[in-house]
Amino acid sequence: MAINVFILKNSIEKSSVEGFLKLKKELKAMKKQAKKKRIQNADSNQAKVNMAQNEESNQGKMNSGQNTEFKQTASEPSKVRKELRTVFVTDKDSIPEALSLAGIYYEGEINQDDIEFCKIETQQQCLCGNLHIPKLKDVMGEKYKMSFFVNRKNIVIIDDNGFALRIINRIISSRNKPGQSREKFLYNFCIKFMDQDLDNLQKYRHTITQLEEDINENRLEGITDKIATVRKELLILREYYDELRDFGKQLEENENNFFSGKNLEYFGIISDRADRLMGRSMYLLDYVAQIRDSYQGKVAERQNANMEFLTIISTIFFPLTLITGWYGMNFNNMPELANGYPGVIVLSLIVICGVIFIFKKRKIL
Repeated sequence: MAINVFILKNSIEKSSVEGFLKLKKELKAMKKQAKKKRIQNADSNQAKVNMAQNEESNQGKMNSGQNTEFKQTASEPSKVRKELRTVFVTDKDSIPEALSLAGIYYEGEINQDDIEFCKIETQQQCLCGNLHIPKLKDVMGEKYKMSFFVNRKNIVIIDDNGFALRIINRIISSRNKPGQSREKFLYNFCIKFMDQDLDNLQKYRHTITQLEEDINENRLEGITDKIATVRKELLILREYYDELRDFGKQLEENENNFFSGKNLEYFGIISDRADRLMGRSMYLLDYVAQIRDSYQGKVAERQNANMEFLTIISTIFFPLTLITGWYGMNFNNMPELANGYPGVIVLSLIVICGVIFIFKKRKIL
């Protein structure tokens, strides 16, 4: 991936490295020319003031008004843009070049494979951070991993899978003007990859509701695996939103004053959004816990029903076991020893009918 350059103006304008260097050179020349003009104006105004001071005393009031006018002219702010705010997006192969263009010096190693969570690290000359974003369609799969670096002028984003470019293109295509500040760009960037999370959590709610209906209708096959999968994914999302909440708070703290104080409210919005999403995921986790308890109750109810059935069968056949055991013994003078088989059958049927009648009367069957 080549280095992608985006100039932050009223809207984000895509450029190139060559275009960025040209704009930077032009801005430097314009600032130099404006400074020279201010010095010339100051010298000219001073000369006029000195001439006015040598005039007659009866014109002193008029001269004083002229002096004020000269000073106001000299103090007029320049219309030349002070700084060139730029966002560089690159991959790991072009990190040194991108950091050099942005004027950022980072003390440490940069390895995308080591990114495991969202964090912010403040150094003396720059602010750096990591983003570890789950894919909404495969929460437990591979994550989007990005690093970013911010100084007082520019932002560098390191991304190997093109996710950052897709987010920036979505920002450009949106109706809202992104603005020319780094704070608003970071706000828009974070909000754009969070804007589908609420709808995604709503899908989890529908899934859990369907599981609840399956349990109530005794469709219990595969329920345990489904509940475990949903719970794992929600735990991952809850942890991710917790990290994003701390991420926004750390940006809002502005430890080394890298950001303008009037724009820090954007980072507070990021933190609040992540906090609401985390609260929603925790609610869904509680819902899953209730569904799991309901499932375990249904399983216990089914086991109790099976045990009750086995108990009834055992109760019915226990007298028959006694009868067969009794008539299975061989000893002299036993009643009906010669022709007792039909009698035993009749006796067994009478016992079975009697036990069933008793169970029916006590509403056991």
